[in-house]
Amino acid sequence: MSDVRRQVYSLLVHNNPGVLSRIAGLFSRRGYSIDSITAGTTADARYTRITVVSTGDDLILSQIEKQVRKLEDVAEIKLLNADESVFRELMMVKVRVDAAHRAEVISVADIFRAKIVDVGQDSLMCELTGNQSKLEAFLELLEGYEILELARTGITALERGINNVTYLD
Repeated sequence: MSDVRRQVYSLLVHNNPGVLSRIAGLFSRRGYSIDSITAGTTADARYTRITVVSTGDDLILSQIEKQVRKLEDVAEIKLLNADESVFRELMMVKVRVDAAHRAEVISVADIFRAKIVDVGQDSLMCELTGNQSKLEAFLELLEGYEILELARTGITALERGINNVTYLD
């Protein structure tokens, strides 16, 4: 039996009503896990790019690819790997911090190139973009502070270079 691993799928789909629901439904019906899913229109408004991250053994991941490829709305599916792709995630984190400790949190944010997007009397909100390990490292340095709220977008990704760019009519 093969080992469990994580796979990132980049789907280019026709921008039709319910397309995201149909893709998520396929995963649900088949019992496949979705670790992360993001969607947004492309430069061509007729298409949406959906990035799905799933975990499973080689057989399950292969079945996911085959089942997704069969969907009518799917124009293209790419299996992305970390060596040939750029993966990013956006995180917003609201931290309880008083005036005496605000500079410490701002200093940590600066190290990670996070943006301070809101400052309250007793809180600070940071916006950070990067790969998952960068976001996790940022959270580890905030362990001594109370995290009031946290929101993450999930992974979005594109393949590097121009060799595998898809041009659709």
